[in-house]
Amino acid sequence: MGASTLPVAITARLAEQVRSAAASRRALAIEAGGTKSFYGNPTAGERLDPRECAGIVAYEPSELVVTARAGTRLAELESALAECGQMLAFEPPHFGSGATVGGCIAAGLAGPRRAATGVASGGVRDSLLGVTLLDGRGTILAFGGTVMKNVAGYDVSRLIAGSLGTLGVVLEASLRLVPRPAAESTLSLELDEQAALRQCTAWMASPWPVSATAWAGGRLTVRLSGARSAVGAAQREFGGEVMTAEAAAGFWSAIREQTAPYFDRDGTLWRVSLPANSSPLALAGPQLIEWGGALRWLYALEDAVAVRRRAAELGGHATLFRGERGDVGAFTPRPAAVAVLEARLRAEFDPAGIFNPGRMYADQSH
Repeated sequence: MGASTLPVAITARLAEQVRSAAASRRALAIEAGGTKSFYGNPTAGERLDPRECAGIVAYEPSELVVTARAGTRLAELESALAECGQMLAFEPPHFGSGATVGGCIAAGLAGPRRAATGVASGGVRDSLLGVTLLDGRGTILAFGGTVMKNVAGYDVSRLIAGSLGTLGVVLEASLRLVPRPAAESTLSLELDEQAALRQCTAWMASPWPVSATAWAGGRLTVRLSGARSAVGAAQREFGGEVMTAEAAAGFWSAIREQTAPYFDRDGTLWRVSLPANSSPLALAGPQLIEWGGALRWLYALEDAVAVRRRAAELGGHATLFRGERGDVGAFTPRPAAVAVLEARLRAEFDPAGIFNPGRMYADQSH
């Protein structure tokens, strides 16, 4: 992939906006559809909107790879893939009809299929094969393939996923695809939290075709995806109530898009990432557990210090995902050595510090 596939007039306008902002050290707030603007810390600046840079550039189903420009609506891309029996492995949340490919990559968020067993597993960075971006000098840089690295030795494509626009403006990306499963079945079982975590640990360590799990309110729901024979065998082994296909589709969509009843409440929502086999959080507040135990949503009744301390005790970290922040940063403070490394990366890609200042950490402010 390279700059030659990009619309010249549009990229020239975006590059000029970046160069002008860099020259005057004027902050830029990168925002396309705005469906994930709540994620991370608030940022300010002149808006840079890359949505005009849109369209599917190349798609060869036999190669299981698609290249699309950043402004392409995520729904449009997924519809094109579905027509050919394929999908994005990480089942990304949209959080609104305006979701774009670039925003999906910048946020780095994955849906229920993130912890699936087999080839359909992994997050955004695991599927990102190449990326073209606009850096803080107004220069278009292209990085493609799983071994292409920049001069500093970093796999740039993987660095961009989840960077929330702080390293550059995504213009185009190539993504690995997977075939849609031949069969799927969703089961529901009554289990308490401890039993559900033990069961998920056992499933994820087995060859059963588990593609999603969700536990809340004493009920564990599991999705099976794969060959019809494998799904049928797992269904007989697991037991539980079988959902209709329509109900199952609605259930997993609601989990992915956070429209499920669990998310319909006030309060501060934490996204706690842990090793999958971790013990219960043992924190006050309603929980929803995904990814076989590796992702725990919590409407915490305790303060940020208690939540982050418990997450650290279990070998993970906690992100303040939605709700009132006050003076609490969205992301867990990182070690000093990591902060130094991040500063070097930002100096390489955005020397004037104009892209989404403070979006990830306050000390990255403009």
